[in-house]
Formats: sequence, structure tokens, C-alpha cells
Amino acid sequence: MSWKAYNPAWPLHEAMHAATARWHRRGLLAPAQQLAIQTAYPLDFYRPGLFLRIGLFIFACIGAFGGAVFFALLTEFDHLKAVAAMCGLGTLAALEFFIRNSRLYHAGADQALLYITLGWFTVFLVDAVSDAVPYSARYGTSLGSSYLFLILWPLFLLFLVATIRYADRLVAAGTYLLLLLLMANWLLQFPVGRLMLPFVLMLASGAAYWLVKRLGRRPDYLYYRPCLLGLQALALATFYLGGNYYIVREGNAQISGEYVSSQIPFAPLFYLFTASIPLVYIAIGLRRPSRIWLLTGLAAAVFSIFTLRYYRALMPPEIAAVLAGTVLLALAAWAARYLRPARHGLTSLPNDDHSSHFNLESLVVAQTAVVPQAPPPGFQFGGGHSGGGGAEGSF
Repeated sequence: MSWKAYNPAWPLHEAMHAATARWHRRGLLAPAQQLAIQTAYPLDFYRPGLFLRIGLFIFACIGAFGGAVFFALLTEFDHLKAVAAMCGLGTLAALEFFIRNSRLYHAGADQALLYITLGWFTVFLVDAVSDAVPYSARYGTSLGSSYLFLILWPLFLLFLVATIRYADRLVAAGTYLLLLLLMANWLLQFPVGRLMLPFVLMLASGAAYWLVKRLGRRPDYLYYRPCLLGLQALALATFYLGGNYYIVREGNAQISGEYVSSQIPFAPLFYLFTASIPLVYIAIGLRRPSRIWLLTGLAAAVFSIFTLRYYRALMPPEIAAVLAGTVLLALAAWAARYLRPARHGLTSLPNDDHSSHFNLESLVVAQTAVVPQAPPPGFQFGGGHSGGGGAEGSF
């Protein structure tokens, strides 16, 4: 049995169609060559447009909810674990059935069934752990409790298996966040854990980014490409948030149960992280260039400005918002005009070519050495001679 629920050839064919469409727009492929390549890599899966995917997602949720009500009526609403287990197994069976028979590929309905399945299994695990621990420990759900560890660990394994099999970007993001929660929960069980937590989260985020980049070199990269790109952005975001002064100070107050946050240790270091990390992200994004680094750096810069204003307000917020919006709008308009055409290796023109793993020359030679020709129209006889009228018995 394969670890992958979807056909591994589907993302390759999809990426090939997108790449050939870009090459054709740039004049690198003739129409006949594009047709030959796309014919060799057919899109034999079902994925409708965005609005239809949203509709299928909603209808799948309604159907799954109806099935859950039916199972709950059978058990008279008395056995939550039984209802959660039956509903989870039912939606999982439906998910596998529709992927194999209807050839769904991130089509909305399969994503809804996946999320509902994980939700039911989460309910089952929480209820099972609640029954297994003493009654006095059931409400110890704050970070650092052993009860929370018993819930997070099986949830992490469940989400990890679902990510490997279904390659869903939201499930992958949930897996990563569960891993960070597990690390934070384990670290806060020690007296020095609260002091070390921001630095450990930053180190974990950096290690996660390095691991994701390594996984991008695997042969099955295209199958997990949406997950890996999302995890890169998420790892950069958590690295920045782990060193942001506002997050560290307010998070420390929440963990301590304080209503008003107080000054934290190493405050100048976190101020430095808050100010410098966005600039580093933007510089790396412009130098590589990388949209993930650049956009994450711009978002981090906005949050750094918010952090500064939250503790060091210089003017009323409405005036500051108007001035900042005006400056940013003018800067964006100037940059879009200045970088058209390209200057200093940068451009504001669209550049969506992510097909560096395809070799255009070898692909064209392999797939278009003999371009298929359409048969001539009409029905034609053959084999006959004068006076025979096809008497040789062949047409």
C-alpha cells in the first residue's frame, strides 16, 4: 500500500501543463509542441474552479454532519467516543473511496472530509485521555501540564501521518504548530523553561526551515510542494515571532497568569530581534530573490512597527495609520513604476516560473520528436483498383 493517497503522477502532470503554458506565452514552444507535451501528460483527475470547490466543501460538510447526527441517534448521544470513532472511520472511508473512484485531487470535497476526519479523531483522543487521567487533572490544560502532553503527542502523530498521505498544506501547518506546542509544553515543565522558551522556539524554527529545504530535494518534491512552501513561510514567521518583544512579553504574562505584563529579562536583545529580523528577511528576499523571504519580511516589519507603537506611542493611532498608509502607498507605486522594466536584478513584472526542475530542451526532444498529426476528415476507402471498387476485401 502506498503512503500517498493521490496518484503521484498528478502533481507532475499539473506542473508540466503550467510550465508548458508559460513557455508557450514566452515564445519558447510552438503550439504543436505544447499540444504534444500536454497530450503526453494528461490531467486525468478532477479539480473544479475555486467557487465550485467551495461549494463542494460546504456540501461535503453538510453530508458529514448528517451522517454524524444519524450515528449519534443510534447511540442516543450517550457515548461520545463511539460516535467520534464511527464518524471518523466513516468519513475516512468516504475520503478514500472518492479519491480512488472519483479521482478527486484537492477538489474541495476531499479536503472537507479530511478535516472532518481529523476533527472526529481529535474528539476521540481528547475524550479517551480525559477518561484515562484522574478527575483532578482533567482541567490542567495550560502549557506545562502532563495532561496536555498526553493529548498533543498522539495528535501530532495523527496529523503527521495525514500530511504524509494527503499532502494538505493546512494539515502540514497544523502538524508544525503541534510540534512547537509539544516542545513548549515539555520545556515549561522545568524552572528555567520559561526563560529558554523563546530561544528554543527560534532554534526549532530555524531547524525546521533547514529540514524543509532538504526535503525539497527529494524526487517526490512536486507531491508535497504546497506543503513545503507553506512550511517555509511558517518557519520564518515563527522564528520572527519567537524573538518579537511583544509576543515574548505578553506570552510570558499569559503563562504566569498576570493581567498586566511586566518587563522581561533580556529586553534589549528582544528589541534588537524585533527591529533587525524583518530587515534581514527583506535583504535576503531581494538578494536571492525569494518572494517567501520578502513577503514574510514585509509582514514582520509591519508587526515590528505595531510592537514599537504598542509600548512607545509617538502620536495618536488614527493619525499614525493615515500617515503610514500614505507613505506605504506612495512607496509601492514608486517601486512598481521604477522596477518596470527590471533594474538591479529586480522587477515588478510577474515572474511565476517555478519550473527550474524541468529541462525544456530535453523535454521537447523527448516528447515532440514526432508531433502527432490529426487524421484527415471524412471516410476514405482504400485497397481497390480500377474496376474493382474495393474488390480486394479491404477498406
